Amino acid sequence: MSVNQSEMAAPSAFSPDTLLPDAETMRAMYWTMLLSRRVDERAWALHRQGKIAFHISGMGQEAAQVGAAFAINRGVDYVHPYYRDLALCLAIGVTPTDFMMSLFGKEGELSSNARQMPSHFGARHLNIVSGSAPVATQVPQAAGLAFAIKYRQTTGLIDAGDATQPRLALTTLGEGSTSQGEWHEGMNWAGVHRLPFICLVQNNNYAISVPVDQQMAIANVADRAAAYGVTGIVVDGNDVLAVYAVTRAAVERAYNGEGATLIEAKTYRIVPHSSDDDDRSYRSREEVDSWKARDPIVRMRGILEAEGVLAPGDADGYEARARAAVDAAQAAAESAPDPSPESALGAVYAPLDADGG
Repeated sequence: MSVNQSEMAAPSAFSPDTLLPDAETMRAMYWTMLLSRRVDERAWALHRQGKIAFHISGMGQEAAQVGAAFAINRGVDYVHPYYRDLALCLAIGVTPTDFMMSLFGKEGELSSNARQMPSHFGARHLNIVSGSAPVATQVPQAAGLAFAIKYRQTTGLIDAGDATQPRLALTTLGEGSTSQGEWHEGMNWAGVHRLPFICLVQNNNYAISVPVDQQMAIANVADRAAAYGVTGIVVDGNDVLAVYAVTRAAVERAYNGEGATLIEAKTYRIVPHSSDDDDRSYRSREEVDSWKARDPIVRMRGILEAEGVLAPGDADGYEARARAAVDAAQAAAESAPDPSPESALGAVYAPLDADGG
């Protein structure tokens, strides 16, 4: 079933009939969104100062990412992110220092020991699966992972305690990537096998410079869900609580053997596609400013303050903490050693056994 955005009950305050996290969790969600924004902003500044070579941003999309991250069982469920998913990965356990280390390409960098570009997230201990640069390739990989989860649990190939642990695979991408064949193949596989799988499309209106109405001839990506035999939902991607609610429902479907869900979070990237892009060539400043006025972090802060979850002055404290965390992360990354040139020649694959096997 596909639910149009206008039909969604996007919570702007507490409601007993809406699936919402508790107050402590909502404060943690707000903190993660704010921290991601401040890390992201610092990365842009570092690039403009010539200190790093590249940055690709998730600013404006934090609500979609954090809402989904807090809805899954972090550290148990598997996540196959895409390059804008800074907020998602911070919510799962990647630290600002981890990210700064990738920006500076430092020795010991979390995802690949500085072998990949920044924002190619990967962390085995967090169940974050490393992706590659071609867009949408993570979708069939995540669907295959979901198939393995289901197969191993239903065939008893793992010990009984682990077999009873519900798991799923979550992957994310932008709406432009749904034009790729890999996306369709992955979604079809998920539907055929009723997999514990969630595909979160962060529809930010632009595939680099191409607007969404030139990417597809339908109103919503989620309208395609019926063709794959999966549940499709459209949600306000700037409302972290609404994203949390629909993702929690998708998690329950996955855990209960009810199959996959395609979630389309309608949002907007308020910055250029990457540090190498000039978005003034394809969209007006008025359009960007109109979306900045709908900032998901400001929106979440307003809800929490109105409901007393954030007390007067709390937001200022969060702001100070976030800026201090970013300063510390940058300092740690800048002082870390660069990888030796020789390290590029090894450790691409898992090490050989002692006998060479």
